[in-house]
This record gives sequence, structure tokens and C-alpha cells, in this order.
Amino acid sequence: MPTRKRAEPHRIFVLDTNVLMHDPTAIFRFEEHDIFIPMIVLEELDAGKKGMSEAARNVRQVSRFLDELMLNSSKRQIDKGLDLPSAGYVPGGKKPASGRLFFQTHQLRAGLPDTLPGNGADDAILANTLALQLEHPKARVTLVSKDINLRIKAAIIGVNAEDYYSDKTIEDADLLYTGKAELRSGFWDEAGCKLDSWHEEGRTHYRVCNRQAADWEPNQFVYDQDEGGFEAIVRKVGDETAELEVLRDFRKERHGIWGICARNREQNFAFNLLLDPNIALVTILGPAGTGKTLLTLAAGLVQTLETNQFNEVIMTRVTIPLGEDIGFLPGTEEEKMEPWMGALMDNLEVLTQSQEGGSWGRAATNDLLRNRIKIRSLNFMRGRTFLNRYIILDEAQNLTPKQMKAIVTRAGPGTKLVCLGNIAQIDTPYLSETTCGLTYLVNRFRGWAHYGHITLMRGERSRLADFASETL
Repeated sequence: MPTRKRAEPHRIFVLDTNVLMHDPTAIFRFEEHDIFIPMIVLEELDAGKKGMSEAARNVRQVSRFLDELMLNSSKRQIDKGLDLPSAGYVPGGKKPASGRLFFQTHQLRAGLPDTLPGNGADDAILANTLALQLEHPKARVTLVSKDINLRIKAAIIGVNAEDYYSDKTIEDADLLYTGKAELRSGFWDEAGCKLDSWHEEGRTHYRVCNRQAADWEPNQFVYDQDEGGFEAIVRKVGDETAELEVLRDFRKERHGIWGICARNREQNFAFNLLLDPNIALVTILGPAGTGKTLLTLAAGLVQTLETNQFNEVIMTRVTIPLGEDIGFLPGTEEEKMEPWMGALMDNLEVLTQSQEGGSWGRAATNDLLRNRIKIRSLNFMRGRTFLNRYIILDEAQNLTPKQMKAIVTRAGPGTKLVCLGNIAQIDTPYLSETTCGLTYLVNRFRGWAHYGHITLMRGERSRLADFASETL
């Protein structure tokens, strides 16, 4: 006799202020469950609505959503709970929102334990959650907060608390797409009788039929384990069939890019993506010292100054300091951004040190490069359209998904965007490896015919830097 599936208890989610400030569409992401917003949360939202920051814009959007839901609603309807729209505002959810939205309409009576001193906003939210548990003993009441310390205090006093998971692009950062795949042993034996090859524009192409090909993505790299062995990029993918194009090898000096040669397999993959005119968006991940900025800048200079594919190189990044902020900086937009562009200056020094003509030749080269490389602030990107530009977005892991969308949609015809970052070094509050804009971009663009991604693994900066990365 089959066992009856146990019905899940009714759930009520209490939202903390930082959840709504982080994702203004959060109220539509809890499927069939009910949502409760304490009055103290509305007070904090009102206090945070002013300003031009991302959090302030999100607060204003939350207020508009709530105002639309409460339109023409009576006090009795608000007390009974407002129906969340079944269509939902956010596409891609598991189920459309079908629960109810409740506000704190009366004083909830529940005292906090004596072990919890103070009467701040967090304590008020905890008190409301405790009171809801007493009023709804058959329901499972959960506090949702991005604040780790609040979740710790909630667990101590017996309140069920969770992080906000709906903004996670993937469950685990280890599952993030790497952009490469190793060919299994016996791959060529399996594909031997169904293998086609031809030459096109000086490149060798193969059409293979193999079960492994079903797992590949367009512009993914495939390789044999042996260093210097077969390396190709996937151009087209079908049902257990794929079209491969053999890569150019940039590890040899005669194939160097602006005097820079690839030092390992992943760097060679990166050069092939950066120099491919059919790829409009490239993302490169990797820890410090793997050569992300140097490779990207070298490829940009070649395509801007030698082949004239782009008019200029634009470099930008999020202005988040490593230590204490030193305050306002004088000068124009470019002068204000220069202290943040130490990586650009360091890599330009590497790229120009081999120039002929001594110090005078290097100075002339630096003047030429400065005229073709522009430094721009992300703060003034909204509304712009970049035509025939090579855009380098450094430290992209510090962007939110919404900010990343705003930047990517600035690209006009003939523009190539390269996003660099290390998801293990995130400085923006409430962002993590699974929720940052760079992870969001990689996961959403995966499989697009004009997008390429590679994760660099091996550091090439120096023995000291490599050892420090591994041991510190």
C-alpha cells in the first residue's frame, strides 16, 4: 500500500529590510507562501529611500510595488492580506506568486528573552517573528535576512531564520561553468568512423559524432590532457554532434600579441576568445596573478592600434577601496579614476618596456596609448551607447546582477565587452560567489553563439605571488 505524502505546513516568511534593499522583487519570489512585513521594516525603507545609490533605487522600487498592490485596497482587505499577482513580476521563477502579503496592522505581543539586550530594529523584527509563531502555531514562520548576525541571534532564541536564496544563480560556486572540457579517453576511436574534416579560412575544422558532444556549449574549449596536444573550440552543437575548430597557438614568440605570449593552456584559450571578431562578450575568471588584465589589454591594443577593429579601449571598474577610503579625489573624471586603475598602469608598463628607442621611444608609445585608452567611471554609464569600442570591465565580481545588466546593455554595434574578475574576492555587501553579477552573467550567457568564457587557474605573476596565493 503506497504511503501518503505528508502535506507540508503552511509557511509565513518575515522579510528583513536588507532583503528588499537587495532585491526589490523579493515579494514575488516566494511562490505559494505568505509574506509578512513588520512596520519597522517600512520605517527603515522610508529612511533609506533618498540618494542615488543602488540600495536607494531598490527601496524606491519596492515602495512602487507596494503602492501598486495596495491600490484601492480597504483597511479590511489589508488586514486579511493582499493577494500577490499570479503572473508575477519576475520571469524564470519556479512557480508564480500565489500567496498573500501581510503588514503589521496591530501590536504583536511577545517578549524577547532577557539574554537579548537592546531595543534596536533587529530586535523588533525578532520580536515580531516570535509573536507570529505564537499566533500561528500550525504554520512554519521563517525570518529571511541577508544579515548573518541577525540569523545567528534568531537561531539562539529559537527563531527559524534563512538567507535569501532566490537571487542565487547557482547552488555552489564550484558548479560554475569553466569554459573548457577535457576529451575522454577513447574519444577519437568512438568518433573515427563518423569524422569529417575540412579547411576554411586557413583553419582546420572537424565534425564529430560522440556522446560527449551533447554536453558541450558553443565557444567551449575541448582539449587532450597532454600539454601541447589537441586544442579546439566548439563552433556548433547538435544532437551528439559538434563542429570543432582547431585553435591558434599563441604560446610561441612569433605568434605573440603585443610582445606577450600565452604561458599555459588557459591563457591560450583566453587569447583565442579575445581576438575572435565573432565573439562580442568575453568573461575571464581567475585568482590574482593569472594574467587576466595583461592578456585582455594586449589583445585590445592589437585590435585597436594595428588592425583598427576598434576606435579605442575603454577601461572601467567598481570603485571599492581595499582599506579605509581616502575621501574625494580632485580633477576630471579620468583623473579621479586613475588611482583606481593601478592594474592598467602596471600592465601598460609591461607592454611598453620592450619598445625600441629607449626612454624616448617608450615615452612616445605611452603618449600614443593614453590617447587611445580611456578611463571611465561606472557612475556615468547609464544612458550611454558605445560604438566600436573595446570595453574592459575590471573587478566585475563586485557588481550586482542589476548593475551588470545596465553595463552590458550599453554595448552598441561593433563593440566588444570583456569582464574580468575573481569571485573569491567580493567586497560589495550582501553579495557572494553565487549571487554576484559576474556569476549571473556567466550562467545566463552560457550557450550563446557570440559569448565565450574561460577560467584561468595557474598563476604566472611570480614565484612569490604564486606561493602566497597557495599558503596565505
